[in-house]
Amino acid sequence: MKQRLLALQLLKLLLLLPLPPLPRALREARCCPEPCNCTPDGALRCPGPAAGLTRLSLAYLPVKVIPSQAFRGLNEVIKILIQNTKNLIHIEPGAFTNLPQLKYLSICNTGIRKFPDVTKIFSSEINFILEICDNLHITTIPGNAFQGMNNESITLKLYGNGFEEVQSHAFNGTTVISLVLKENVHLERIHNGAFRGATGPSILDISSTKLQALPSHGLESIQTLIATSSYSLKKLPSREKFVNLLDATLTYPSHCCAFRNVPTKDYPAIFAESEQSGWDYDYGFRLPKTPRCAPEPDAFNPCEDIMGYDFLRVLIWLINILAIMGNMTVLFVLLTSRYKLTVPRFLMCNLSFADFCMGLYLLLIASVDSQTKGQYYNHAIDWQTGSGCSTAGFFTVFASELSVYTLTVITLERWHTITYAIHLDQKLRLRHAILIMLGGWLFSSLIAMLPLVGVSNYMKVSICFPMDVETTLSQVYVLTILILNVVAFIIICACYIKIYFAVRNPELMATNKDTKIAKKMAILIFTDFTCMAPISFFAISAAFKMPLITVTNSKVLLVLFYPINSCANPFLYAIFTKTFRRDFFLLLGKFGCCKHRAELYRRKDFSVYTSNYKNGFTGSNKPSQSTLKLSALHCQGTALLDKTCYKEY
Repeated sequence: MKQRLLALQLLKLLLLLPLPPLPRALREARCCPEPCNCTPDGALRCPGPAAGLTRLSLAYLPVKVIPSQAFRGLNEVIKILIQNTKNLIHIEPGAFTNLPQLKYLSICNTGIRKFPDVTKIFSSEINFILEICDNLHITTIPGNAFQGMNNESITLKLYGNGFEEVQSHAFNGTTVISLVLKENVHLERIHNGAFRGATGPSILDISSTKLQALPSHGLESIQTLIATSSYSLKKLPSREKFVNLLDATLTYPSHCCAFRNVPTKDYPAIFAESEQSGWDYDYGFRLPKTPRCAPEPDAFNPCEDIMGYDFLRVLIWLINILAIMGNMTVLFVLLTSRYKLTVPRFLMCNLSFADFCMGLYLLLIASVDSQTKGQYYNHAIDWQTGSGCSTAGFFTVFASELSVYTLTVITLERWHTITYAIHLDQKLRLRHAILIMLGGWLFSSLIAMLPLVGVSNYMKVSICFPMDVETTLSQVYVLTILILNVVAFIIICACYIKIYFAVRNPELMATNKDTKIAKKMAILIFTDFTCMAPISFFAISAAFKMPLITVTNSKVLLVLFYPINSCANPFLYAIFTKTFRRDFFLLLGKFGCCKHRAELYRRKDFSVYTSNYKNGFTGSNKPSQSTLKLSALHCQGTALLDKTCYKEY
């Protein structure tokens, strides 16, 4: 028993004694493969010669530095892999020197902070492959970074790094077959001269980068272009740069429009026979093959300018100028008139402002179309996803809804005035009209704001209509607008019919005036119907995902039918009326113009006032009911299509 206890004590004592250090060669073998060694200062050295060594794999090593001449003498090595070595922060210049048979060099997932020097490799192998990936601390590819690496063709796999910039002449002195820069998520700029002095690349992959533009030089050799998920690349160089492009996989469908129907004149006949394999021949002319391109443009964004037809480009300018000038004139005259602001005047001001906003929408669309003519594919993304299209979309929805709302209120006000002509206590007051129109402004603003916060959107088409109906909520939104517009049209029609039957009493007016009123009412209803019916019909079908008309043809509706009310309203409701002409000439008279005409209107006003005085309007506190009714109906009947009865009692 005592012997056993003594043995246990001796064993414990041995365990507490420090172990002798391992031999240096054994310690180095634990971390570095032959013939490499890891020095105590964290440097890696793999000196040769080493007969028969063709592959060198260095992974998960604790080294910090690869010094100059680290791989000197490895004349037979074909592949060097330096991977998953996070402690490695520096590769000294000249580390890779004189490796004539090296065909594959991979430096991945390390902590290096500077692009490694590979210019002294002097490999003689065809299609040398350099893989530099997942090195998040390298920010720049410098000039002449690959010169001297290989005298033949090379493939560069430079993906997943921290690159922010590729400097000028970066690929100078090389023949690049494939350049892969994908997943460099911070890469924003490739210098215009980055490919100067280089041949190629034939394949360029810039997917998942922040590049905003491609270099202007060196794109002629590209046969395959891959740029998926490159959302910052919204504009491509001119299509003449891609003379050899055969296959393109891009981010935005509109960019594929650049490679469709390329005109022959863009391709001078100066190519060698070896360069003509991608061309078709027909009737003695060389016609370029259309490159394969994805994603294809869809029905909502066809390959065309904002205005698909030339005649629309002319008409939209005429219409928007007419709408803007007409409504500005009405607003200016009404707001500067010496007469008090009545309910009809107030409503007319609101209608003119709404139609003026519609003119601004058309002006914005026409301006962008003129600026992007022939190259809309290069501006489509900036326009449709930017603030410009959102502003235009807000203007058009706000303007159209406020215009429809105001037209409905004007019609109801006229019907109410005639129906309750002898009931002064039921007359619509200005304060009531202000509250009603405040509701209209809030409603129109809300409807126009919803696409900006995700309920449908204005980005779907180039004319910035809220045509996105992919979600149920978006469908409900679009259908609600259309149904409300149809209901408003029905109310307007019903009220005008009632007004017509109310004022056609033969005891109060002659038959020819009865006919005149009927014609003018028909004009009002016809303009409303022409504006609303085509748009509503085709829009409802599209909202149910059964479009009956293409986006191209819908632009005809946009120009010829959609703005009819905005152009016609200032004339039908104001400019063509006697009262507006009076206000207009009185205003001109203030500025010294048309003085004679202005004086005639002043005398006429005085004559009407004197006549009303003699007929009893001021002889008592209240006019008789029969006189009031006759006067009110006469005002509504003979001046109905003057659109505003300014008479005050």
